[in-house]
Amino acid sequence: MGIQNWSDDVILVNLAKEPDMGEELQTVIGMVTENDSLDVVVDFADVDILTSSCIAKLLKLRKVLCDNTQKLIFCSIQPKTRSVFSVTGLDSVFHFVDDQFVALASLQLVN
Repeated sequence: MGIQNWSDDVILVNLAKEPDMGEELQTVIGMVTENDSLDVVVDFADVDILTSSCIAKLLKLRKVLCDNTQKLIFCSIQPKTRSVFSVTGLDSVFHFVDDQFVALASLQLVN
């Protein structure tokens, strides 16, 4: 769990379970607001529930990144959590990959 500076322009977030998830997301939003050249990979491997508050923070994070033409990639999402994105229609809003390796490699190919 935690937030790591993977490189000068990539943050890797190993998202914590609730109730810490919201605080981590707020921290990441602050980081990308201060530095508009960061891409973000969010790893959901430890997430078993997703609240509406966290969904709102993920949407805010996406907006800040999109406004700066930066990337946001989600990975390692459990089927139960993935279904929340599908049911809400957000599966077409966010970019999903299988794991951290694929997420980080895809950012390297783009940059």
